[in-house]
Amino acid sequence: MDLYENKSSKEKIKRDASVNDRIPDGLFLACPYCGAQMYNKQLGEFRVCANCGYGFRLQARERVSLLTDSFEEMDADIQMTNPEFPGYAEKLARAQSQTELGESVLTGLATIQQQKVALGVMDSYFMMGSLGSMTGEKITRLFEYATSHRLPVVLFTASGGARMQEGIQSLMQMAKVSAAVAQHQEAGLLYLVVLTDPTTGGVTASFAMQGDITLAEPHALVGFAGARVIESTIHEKLPKDFQRVETLLENGFVDQIVPRESLAPMIAKIVKLHTSLEE
Repeated sequence: MDLYENKSSKEKIKRDASVNDRIPDGLFLACPYCGAQMYNKQLGEFRVCANCGYGFRLQARERVSLLTDSFEEMDADIQMTNPEFPGYAEKLARAQSQTELGESVLTGLATIQQQKVALGVMDSYFMMGSLGSMTGEKITRLFEYATSHRLPVVLFTASGGARMQEGIQSLMQMAKVSAAVAQHQEAGLLYLVVLTDPTTGGVTASFAMQGDITLAEPHALVGFAGARVIESTIHEKLPKDFQRVETLLENGFVDQIVPRESLAPMIAKIVKLHTSLEE
């Protein structure tokens, strides 16, 4: 127990020092974009800031649950075996336990408001959504399946970039996935990208920017190198919304910014329109 003075009444009031210990973690949150403080229940089902519309980060399975009518996972057994980098095996095990995924992307066949798609969702909770060799393998297989079965691909990107523990094997995934994307597009099929916070590094430099249509969630950070690295290189202060999707939209890199709660009907509308044009 401690004492503090109420300045208005000048009375001594007792405070229970154990109160903070009884408040659950994550009960109150600050929006990473606008800084607004809020009770976690205010975020609602879609976990969106009521003040600015920023979408808090979701795990892949959470997003699939919000987005789809049905989902059948593919290649769930694909994961890195015998990692050699010191401490890498332990990090992988923690990420797999936290996300219930074998790798940093969840792939499968989904129905979104009655429209069938091949769906990929990258998970920033899995080693910051880093692009490992097995991540690239799963995304490549998704595109190959979609090409052979003439399905549109919808891919939600969220990544900190290439996975440094895998060195050149990670960087090679940029070219590998890009080749699968090219084959899918040559077949006249739709590739729709949804950029989420954050999408950076090698993912941005490759398949995140290769979609036929590119959507984005409000205020998502999208870029290649981090802002601090760029500032230290050019020795200038960057604008406030540098690398935010609003700036990308102004410069033609994004087709439309869509609030999270409107993504499912927007995706279904685009897929239905493209399918009708194919027919």
